[in-house]
Amino acid sequence: MPAVPHRTAVTLGMVLVLAVTAAVLLGRAGQRVAEPEQGFGDRIAYGAGGDERAGPSRYPWVGAGSFAVAGDESPVHGEAGPVARYQVAVEEGAGQDPAAFAAEVDVVLADPRSWIGTGQLRVQRVAEAEPADFTVYLATPRTSEAMCAEGGLSTEGYTSCRLPGQVIINLARWLEAVPDYGAPLEVYRAYVINHEVGHEFGEGHEACPVPGGPAPVMQQQTYGLDGCLPNAWPILDGRRHVGELIG
Repeated sequence: MPAVPHRTAVTLGMVLVLAVTAAVLLGRAGQRVAEPEQGFGDRIAYGAGGDERAGPSRYPWVGAGSFAVAGDESPVHGEAGPVARYQVAVEEGAGQDPAAFAAEVDVVLADPRSWIGTGQLRVQRVAEAEPADFTVYLATPRTSEAMCAEGGLSTEGYTSCRLPGQVIINLARWLEAVPDYGAPLEVYRAYVINHEVGHEFGEGHEACPVPGGPAPVMQQQTYGLDGCLPNAWPILDGRRHVGELIG
């Protein structure tokens, strides 16, 4: 093979160096694009699988991790049975008023269509200094996910959950409900409170009993209705509305 002139060899070497450099830079650029964005203040969960998409939202993804307990206390509601005493707490930095959230929780749990309608218990909200049987928390998606995970529950920052003594309401669901729920936001809010408090009272999950009829409040309506219609209450027409127990 004939020898390559010195100038030609230098030129080929420079081309090779430039090609390698370009490849490295492109590779690094690809890595930067693939890395997740830092911070979650503008992300929103759209589905039960944690399908988060960038976009504006009305709530922060993560708060301070500490909670402010609503003051004062409510009357005792219900006709018979032991009194279940609860507190209401809102995560600091969530942008929600503890008193306003507590008022909504009180209205739901004091409704005769709620658990007091069974005639087996009464409820009362108490102040921070008083002993309580459970606390209803309103927490940002990231904080609620971490709280639920402490009890071995995976919510992917999307659903609410209940642990012993802790009813944890996901802020995103409280403000946005779920896609295609088919009922106003206040219906979903009453449902999620009654559902998670129902777990605190010992209730398990139930299935849709009759397509086209109301869903049991212990059905996992956040994940879908399976042909049933949205329903926020355990008591319908004066009777406990149930489906087949599934866990």
